[in-house]
Amino acid sequence: MPNFLTNTDIKNEYDIILIGGGIMSTTLGTLLHEFEPNLKIAIFERLGRFAKESSAAWNNAGTGHSAFCELNYTPENEDGTIDISKAEKIAEQFEISKQFWSYLISKKYIENPKDFINSCPHMSLVFGEKDAEYLKKRHDKMITSNLFKGMKFSTDHNQLREWIPLIMSKRKDEEVLAATKMDLGTDVNFGSLTRKMGRFLAEDSLVDVFLYHEVKDLDLEKNGTWKMKVKNRMTGKSKKVSAKFVFIGAGGYALPLLESSDIKESEGYGGFPVSGQWLVTHNKELIAQHQAKVYTQAGLNAPPMSVPHLDLRIIDGEEALLFGPFAGFSTKFLKNGSYLDLPESVNLSNIRSLFGAWWHNLPLTKYLIEQVAMTKTQRIAHLRQFVKDAKEEDWELKIAGQRVQVIKKDDEKGGKLEFGTEVVINKNKTIAAILGASPGASTAAFAMLHILEECFPEKMENEWHEKLLEIFPSYGKKLSENPELTEKVRNYSKEILELDYD
Repeated sequence: MPNFLTNTDIKNEYDIILIGGGIMSTTLGTLLHEFEPNLKIAIFERLGRFAKESSAAWNNAGTGHSAFCELNYTPENEDGTIDISKAEKIAEQFEISKQFWSYLISKKYIENPKDFINSCPHMSLVFGEKDAEYLKKRHDKMITSNLFKGMKFSTDHNQLREWIPLIMSKRKDEEVLAATKMDLGTDVNFGSLTRKMGRFLAEDSLVDVFLYHEVKDLDLEKNGTWKMKVKNRMTGKSKKVSAKFVFIGAGGYALPLLESSDIKESEGYGGFPVSGQWLVTHNKELIAQHQAKVYTQAGLNAPPMSVPHLDLRIIDGEEALLFGPFAGFSTKFLKNGSYLDLPESVNLSNIRSLFGAWWHNLPLTKYLIEQVAMTKTQRIAHLRQFVKDAKEEDWELKIAGQRVQVIKKDDEKGGKLEFGTEVVINKNKTIAAILGASPGASTAAFAMLHILEECFPEKMENEWHEKLLEIFPSYGKKLSENPELTEKVRNYSKEILELDYD
């Protein structure tokens, strides 16, 4: 893959411009190329490589978010019942991703699925009788859905020692723990996957890929096209480029780019940057005792993105364990961003949203301050709630990715924090942006399909439809209502992606 292309290679006009070289843009670019190979498409990435920000392997937890283990996706209602509707939606969305990746492998656009996806059981773990009762109710409800068929539940210490020996070491017999286990879970290296798709687009398609190129100043022309300034960060030279459709998939920088477009739909949006940190170990003895991703519940006043988990990671063929996340704070919107990103994002249209979200989330502010101030020894103390005899010398601190939590207008509170993934599209359907975080990368294919449905409805229903069904056999059908189709697509992706669960 070329490191960068010079300004002379940039066309004056494109059908579609994709901003950012992460999982979202490469997914959308690949889909568009498949649907209509002759489209004039360009991808602009400000860094010298695909997937150096949020999509990079160590900048996220690598959880193929399929709602098997994330307890915040299955809230308990006031009447004591468990709502699994969000979990079902996310599970279906991840199956869409697996179908897409399987298609890429089958067409030989990318190779070696174990470079980016590996089987890894997903588990939920809780402590104490009250939470154990909740987990049992959750399990009983979830196994009524074919999407969670095969989920196991146990409070038996002997069984738990088989599942999670590292966590169960030194536990007292009277301790109450409960866990669920789904063997269908995966660990995903989104950085490797993104670079594979990026390499295909750069070398084997008609898509123009420009690394070290940054897009600024989006302006809507009278003829309905978008004009923008593209700066070559190697030479310092800039060029004006236009496109009929623009996708902003620039991670934390999506917000300022969206604001520069001046579309009405962007009004009131703000962003609150949150960085993350992991404790990581490469100790093979410890890794051998923990071959799963184990999620528990978020602490008091902690955001959903801070749910503690102890995970197996498989990156470039090497296994490791990570524990966290621990929140950090920086005014940057990207790890490779500027400390002026946050103050420069404040404007008259979003200042009320920002203040309202801050005022109504003071406990969260306190939580973040406490997290930032933690020493490594204090973080190890948190780890010992999972691993009783964790030794400080076995674990190192690693900086994770920079996230920008979405803040949007709220009539009652002025503004509110959104902890999911947010898609913003203008009324003319000529520009779309994706904001936010988890489940993010795991559901990229679904999110990009949503954008295509909104912005290119006639093409999706007509000339692109046959290819659409080829790539996504379950498209237009609810897997939660179709057990046979669920089994079929899961068996298909299991074989193609070389997953090895029973």
